[in-house]
Amino acid sequence: MPRGKRTIRAAEIGSFIYCQRAWWYQRKKIKPLNPDELADGSEFHGEHWLQTSSANSLRAAAWFILTAGLVILAVYFGLQAGGG
Repeated sequence: MPRGKRTIRAAEIGSFIYCQRAWWYQRKKIKPLNPDELADGSEFHGEHWLQTSSANSLRAAAWFILTAGLVILAVYFGLQAGGG
């Protein structure tokens, strides 16, 4: 492979997109100077992802319930107006 060209494996894409420097350090097998802080940060981001995912699920459920309620009301009033 010519010098200067970098091949990114599919498994590395997330790391590369998040932080190209961190990806480069991992690729060169350079150990971090602050592993405890990195572990704390990874734990924090994992917890944040869970909270965000949960909030998104609740928002989707709320929209579904709201839409279902509006459809039920529309059908009810449609039947009332039609004399049924």
